[in-house]
Amino acid sequence: MSTKQSQAPKYALPPAVDLPDRQWPSRTLDKSPLWCSVDLRDGNQALPNPLSPDQKLEYFELLCRIGFKNIEVAFPSASRDDFEFTRRLIEEKRIPSDVFIMGLTQCRTHLIDRTFEAFQGIERGIAHLYLATSELHMRQVFDLDRKRTLETAVKSVEQARRLADAMPESDIRLEFSPEEFTDTDPEFAVEVCEAVFNAWGKASAEKPLIFNLPATVERRPPNQAADLIEWFGRKFSHRDKVLISVHCHNDQGMAVASTELCLLAGADRVEGTLFGHGERTGNVDLVTVACNLFSRGIDTSLDFSNLSEVAETVERLTGMPIYYRQPYAGEYVFTAFSGSHQDAINKGMHRLPEAPEKFGLGWRVPYLHVDPADLGRQYQSLIRINSQSGKGGVAWVLEQDYGLEIPKAMQPELGTAVQRLSDRVGREVTSAELHKVFEDEFLNPDGPYELVGYWPRPDDSDPTQIHGEIRIRVDGEEKTVTADGNGPVSAFVHAVRALGAPEFSIDDYHEQAIGKGAEARAMAYVPLKQSGGKVVFGVGSDTNIDQAAVRAIVSGLNRMAKKE
Repeated sequence: MSTKQSQAPKYALPPAVDLPDRQWPSRTLDKSPLWCSVDLRDGNQALPNPLSPDQKLEYFELLCRIGFKNIEVAFPSASRDDFEFTRRLIEEKRIPSDVFIMGLTQCRTHLIDRTFEAFQGIERGIAHLYLATSELHMRQVFDLDRKRTLETAVKSVEQARRLADAMPESDIRLEFSPEEFTDTDPEFAVEVCEAVFNAWGKASAEKPLIFNLPATVERRPPNQAADLIEWFGRKFSHRDKVLISVHCHNDQGMAVASTELCLLAGADRVEGTLFGHGERTGNVDLVTVACNLFSRGIDTSLDFSNLSEVAETVERLTGMPIYYRQPYAGEYVFTAFSGSHQDAINKGMHRLPEAPEKFGLGWRVPYLHVDPADLGRQYQSLIRINSQSGKGGVAWVLEQDYGLEIPKAMQPELGTAVQRLSDRVGREVTSAELHKVFEDEFLNPDGPYELVGYWPRPDDSDPTQIHGEIRIRVDGEEKTVTADGNGPVSAFVHAVRALGAPEFSIDDYHEQAIGKGAEARAMAYVPLKQSGGKVVFGVGSDTNIDQAAVRAIVSGLNRMAKKE
């Protein structure tokens, strides 16, 4: 290694953009950009197993259903498959009337010819020409100087103009990308784009030329990417006749942030892929950007109301799993594990009807910035239970999955029982396992008491007085006891006390119905207060509410005996 090489720094801060009066930091993003999917080209070329023609067609139709109006479908000159796929879309009339398909090509004569050959008969198309303009590419890859690069861009666009003019029945637009724009000298980028605009000569406000200004490799922080976009928009002489498009890669993990700041800086259009597929760390994730805007009340014109189905389709077609914490689409993004989060979500959901009056919005729930239902997600998956979970989360799952309204006073006992199971198994507890804990610990606990039957009847002369007869097994021995009370539950309590059961009192209890009509069952949650003030809950279920309550008392007695 030479002395000069060894003294040069390996990395350095990217040079700042001279824009002291930048405007984008004070702007508010309040409208949607145009969207361009590059899944079928940029995303596809980076898959371990590229899509087959039939898979590409299914993917294309998915993109159309979502609402994309610009779709880069292929690099038609790169392979027979890409050429024939483009032809298939055109010849089989697969392209909706409001959709522009786009074909990518380098600025090379025979490749441009092949691209327009693929476009024959198209209604609406975008020829996307690209040419590297960074010093890195010009010097290290193509051995070109600025003059020859500029000449190549002009010559290529003039060729594209002639070929487009030869297809008057087709609406052919031009997109030009100065590749590695964010690593290109800004003055040179504007010079090239001005020359391209003049060479095309067909741009108008109604049919604008698209300048795609890509972060081909993410080397700059998002604020500098935004500075470059605002600077370009100010310097370009025909801003009203062009669309500025951004195509951010995610090498530093900031593609979403860069895209949003570039939109503040004046970009009109966003290129990317569903879930960020693409070279290296991928393209910007269009799902995340679009859903971010949707969550702020902006109409994006993209339909992700069934995002789970979209995700499943993309996973199946690409063979690439979506990360379980991927924003909006990941398995766990609407899931809370910690007890405090679960409790807050539970309370927020129950008080959601109050949100419009309190906050002026229809959706304000702790820890959930969007309504999962808007994306086709299910509330049942909101809360998952493990050793970090709390009582509120446990109660939420039982209510959502089984309709059980666990009283607040009972939730700590239930949470403790579930935590014992979670600690023992050392993993997430399923909804079914959670319900089994509820049944084994509270509804049907083991113990010395087993109710055979209870027969309450009103007094002949005073219907407010109840005569109760119970048959109950105590440690396997069946006994019959009668007692009176001012209600069925009171009479039962007096009867079990006569058996020598531990002292307890019942101040109040909670009832609910599960199901409707003839299939309905009553649930009773009864707190048994012992002489020392300690409360033990029992739960009972029956078609009759009085019978449910006495079964809950038996459950509570068994739990008391077990604790002793």
